[in-house]
Amino acid sequence: MTTLDFKLSLSDRLRKEAEAAGLLSPKAIERLLREEIRRRRVDNLFAAADRLAALDLPALTDDEIAQEIRKVRKPTAA
Repeated sequence: MTTLDFKLSLSDRLRKEAEAAGLLSPKAIERLLREEIRRRRVDNLFAAADRLAALDLPALTDDEIAQEIRKVRKPTAA
């Protein structure tokens, strides 16, 4: 585990609200950071899906899908 010390400049009103909501504790800040990281990952996933959909590629046939699955499942020689 790593400990970080940092300064945060907030308006008095925001500081009071955040303290009252328990958001300035180390556990709360860690939870907020984890939630934000997760949200960004999900956003990036959907953005990638949108870019892929915009390519307007033809859909794979059932046979092509089955062939791709067989390629992945095929054991490799060691």
